[in-house]
Amino acid sequence: MKPVRLGILLFAIIAFSTLTCSAQTGTSDSAQATPSTTMKTYLIERDIPDAGKFTPDQLKAISQKSCSVLRDMGPQIQWIQSYVTGDKIFCVYRATSEALIREHGAKGGFPVTKITEVDNIISPATAKD
Repeated sequence: MKPVRLGILLFAIIAFSTLTCSAQTGTSDSAQATPSTTMKTYLIERDIPDAGKFTPDQLKAISQKSCSVLRDMGPQIQWIQSYVTGDKIFCVYRATSEALIREHGAKGGFPVTKITEVDNIISPATAKD
């Protein structure tokens, strides 16, 4: 993917993300071991063949599984939103560490192809200031 297209995609994901599922209860061993409580924003790329062809029922099941895993992991990780494309799903998460993102993927059976920490967020509102 060209850098400009990736940048636009990242911008769109962050600019239009809303909280759809957050962890409310429970903890995991690795979450307790995390020394930092500062939530960072991450963009997760997941290679999933034919993801764009998933039915609404399949997407609902995936979402339910993710939320179930997140509830068990605790409030140190939150799922913001995901974007489904042809052979990939791009997800936005808030977490105290990259390790929690990987743990969520392992527990839920979700592939983690790439994790990118978000340094800054810009939007059309940035241009007005």
